[in-house]
Formats: sequence, C-alpha cells, structure tokens
Amino acid sequence: MIDVGEIVLKLVVPFLEALAPIIPGEIFPYFFTMEMLQRSLIAALIVTLVSGFLGIFLLIRNLALLGDGLAHVSFGGVALSIAFGLASELHFALFLSIISAIIIYELQVREILSGDASIAIFLTGMLALGLVSLRIWGGGVTTDVEGYLFGNLLLIDKESFNMICIVSVISLIFLFVSYKILLITSIDPLAAQVQGIPVRMTGLAFSIITAATVVSMVQVMGALLVTALLVTPSATSQLVSTSFRSSFMWSQFFGFSSVLLGLYYSAELEAGSGAMIALVSAIIFGCVAIIQFVVRPLFSPSQNLN
Repeated sequence: MIDVGEIVLKLVVPFLEALAPIIPGEIFPYFFTMEMLQRSLIAALIVTLVSGFLGIFLLIRNLALLGDGLAHVSFGGVALSIAFGLASELHFALFLSIISAIIIYELQVREILSGDASIAIFLTGMLALGLVSLRIWGGGVTTDVEGYLFGNLLLIDKESFNMICIVSVISLIFLFVSYKILLITSIDPLAAQVQGIPVRMTGLAFSIITAATVVSMVQVMGALLVTALLVTPSATSQLVSTSFRSSFMWSQFFGFSSVLLGLYYSAELEAGSGAMIALVSAIIFGCVAIIQFVVRPLFSPSQNLN
C-alpha cells in the first residue's frame, strides 16, 4: 500500500513548523512541532476539509442523521474487532460501515423502510452489539474504547493516519469529479433520471463515500460526536451563504475554525478534543444564528416604512 500518510506529512510538516513560533498557548504549539501531535492535527484538518464538502450534500439530501448512524455502526465494528481480535479496528469498522451504508441505501430506494427508520435501526443495533460484545468478551469499556466513543487524537498512529489520508484523498476526488451530478440528483432526482443520469449508482457511491469518511473521523471526533463536525459547520454556512458555491467556502471556514479553536482549548484546558470541537462548533452556530436573526434585523432599515 502506498504510504500516503508519509507523503502528506512531508508536504505539510514544514508549514506547521514555520507557524509554531506564532501559535499561542503552552501546549497547543506542540501540535505544530511534535511528530505524534502533528499527525493528529493534520488528520483533524484533512477530515474537516472532506466533511465540509460532504456535509452540504447531506443537508441537501436530508440525510443529516446518516453520518451519526454510520458513526455508531463504525463503533460497533471497532468494538467487535477489539472483542474478537478480528483485524485492525478501523479497517474492520470501514468494512462494516460500507456494508451498512449499502443496506441502508437499498432499504430506502426499494421503499422497504424510510431513511430515518433504517438509520435508527442500524444506529442502535450496532452500538448495542458492540457494547454487549465488549462487556462479555472484550474486557469492558477501556480507555482506548472510550477514545473511539468520544475522540482521542492520541489513538492516531501511523497506520490509522495513512488510512485517514487515503480515504480523504479518495473522497475529495469523488466529490470534486461528481459534484455537479450529486447536486442535480440531490435537488431533483426524477429529472436527473429522465436525463439519463445514473441516480441510483450515484446515491450508492455517495453512501459508500459517506461511510468511509465517517470512519476516518471517528478517532478525531468520536463515534458519538461525528455529526458535530460533519453537519454543524455546513448548517452554519447555510445561515450566511448566498449561493451553493459560497456555502462550500463558509462550511470550510466554520469547520476549520471549530477544529483549531477546539484543539486549542482542549489542549490548554486538558479537555477531550472531540467534545471541545463539538462544543465550539455549536457555539459558532449559535452566535451566527443570533447575529443573523436577532442582531442584524435591529440595524436593518425597516421595510415597512411608507
């Protein structure tokens, strides 16, 4: 396997080390100088880049809960892997999440179950299976397992970093190449089908890419908090964007702001990285919503003046 992670490190590390002297804080600057923490920071930034694009399409397709459901499935895969020693935790979680994404999509397309119902079934079922397996055969919920639940950047070793980079590169290529088709099939799938666009295959590929991206985010955010980075920045961008293209730009801005501020405060306050990123993301959403719908109207000229 090509060591994509090593290539990414060689490209990005010089920039991180150049920024280190101006980074505030006592602990946070180590993310720019120590190899282990550099991997963690780069992984967080890469998954943020992908989730910023992916989240927009999830909102357009009304599939905001899909990321949350697949994150719980991925935790079930991690738990089963730990309990039975099946394989690398993330590799097995990736396999299980992709299979689940395909089944969820087929259940929805064939109108056997609604999207929300199938997601809910897999979400609770796989999470429960993982927890039960850990209790009976895996020695219970250890510190490492909690890291997969709530996020722990220290779990990102060379192997998982390489997988995160590979998944992110493939996801970005897919999104850039097919974003027009994704947009058309998301807004009006019937019209897209009439035009000969492979709506079903596009939706299936999108579900698989979403599953892979979610698995790559689990170590950064934790299975219980993935949606905070996958959906919240994109939802915040919709409050201020004036076009489809600008929503992508704003989503990236809010996503990177959430990650960098979240990592800074989690490092300086010794709090969990996933929880802090999720909290910062929610606070940013709240601030933007207040500015847009409360503060801004107060300073706008009245439209009802005669």
